[in-house]
Amino acid sequence: MTPHGARAGEDAEDLDVEEVLALVRNSNGNHPPEPPARGETDSAARPSHQPDPSVRPDDRHRATPWPEARALAERAGRDAARAARRAPVPASLDTALGLTLAAPLDALTDLPSFDTSAMDGWAVCGPAPWHVRDEGVLAGHAGPGSLTDGEAVPIATGARIPPETTAVLRSEHGRTDDKGRLYATRDVVPGQDIRPRGQECRTGDQLLAVGTLVTPAVLGLAAAAGYDSVTAVPRARAEVLVLGDELLTQGLPHDGLIRDALGPMLPPWLRALGAEVTAVRRIRDDADALHEAVTASGADVILTTGGTAAGPVDHVHPTLRRIGAELLVDGVKVRPGHPMLLARITRTQHLVGLPGNPLAAVSALLTLAEPLLRTLAARPAPEPYTMPLRDAVHGHPDDTRLVPVVLRGDEAVPLHYNGPAMLRGIAAADALAVVPPGGARPGQDAELLDLPWASGGIGVCFT
Repeated sequence: MTPHGARAGEDAEDLDVEEVLALVRNSNGNHPPEPPARGETDSAARPSHQPDPSVRPDDRHRATPWPEARALAERAGRDAARAARRAPVPASLDTALGLTLAAPLDALTDLPSFDTSAMDGWAVCGPAPWHVRDEGVLAGHAGPGSLTDGEAVPIATGARIPPETTAVLRSEHGRTDDKGRLYATRDVVPGQDIRPRGQECRTGDQLLAVGTLVTPAVLGLAAAAGYDSVTAVPRARAEVLVLGDELLTQGLPHDGLIRDALGPMLPPWLRALGAEVTAVRRIRDDADALHEAVTASGADVILTTGGTAAGPVDHVHPTLRRIGAELLVDGVKVRPGHPMLLARITRTQHLVGLPGNPLAAVSALLTLAEPLLRTLAARPAPEPYTMPLRDAVHGHPDDTRLVPVVLRGDEAVPLHYNGPAMLRGIAAADALAVVPPGGARPGQDAELLDLPWASGGIGVCFT
């Protein structure tokens, strides 16, 4: 038998992250369609730092439709996972929340491992009346000797059932006479309120499959089954580079300076998406400083804030050209967040350029970073769903809009304060509604993107 406290799957064949991801994809048919390959036959085979020669310069700056941008980000994650061949890691139960199982969770013991009482009361043998023993049976203590017909013993919930026990009589269903004999006030059915050994599982049963997301309930099951750690897909490492001379880290805005909203917001959001945030660095508006920060980073995913347009201090594009990065997405047809980008720096490292406006940055985070990080973490794609909009939503003529909404009954209610620089709407929201070009009328179904803290899923915990 596998010893107590063993890691999940230690006797199983090791799977790397790409293989876990393939299992997750095969069990979830709701991944987006493959985007056009843009002339490449195997992106992982092309040397890093080399742009795709089949893409014309004018094509590089054409905004990508929103669904295709998300599909490209997911595909980039698969390519990176394939190239990195990251090995699964043992994760202790206090660090495994939000990871994906890379080995099945098999039962190390029967659950329960012995017959236990499901209620407080008496363990009884044979028909009433019963003579009650003086000593009781408590959880965590050795069980008493066998009962004989006409005997009973007080017993606590979770305690070991004495041999030859007929049933457990609940405390509220028994009474004693003046001679101390115990009677039942209801019929006693053999086996009642006894949890038999192996009721939940037998040793060797598969409790959870590869690709299962580790939730609080999974942690509880693993602990009950005797695990001290599980074998899981490691978190992708993410580094945040907050760009701008105008940003304050404390106090009130003044003299043209504004508070940095993204530095506090992005790390917990990234952790909710399955990443390990290794650093948050503030970079002044200086091209050489940005170049040094990007080239020195060992993160799997670098996220920059601001600097993705073509202004005098927008240094992200020049930096990517300088290091020979390949632009996979250069602008997305979505509002807010249009000037976002995704670049491949090496076969295993990517940069996501977020706009500097806060809601635009959230839009880019959910458009590009979420599919990329989800795929690197081998998490299953969320089930797409729609809800009717209570109110009309104005649309952009050509681009998708992402609009904060709250869910009320069976409707999604659009929120005000949804401009690119505003956080007031998203702070109160349950989800973002995906509004097609041209807008949506009242009652029209809209696809919804859940926010981590509102989905009832694992993202509610940001640790």
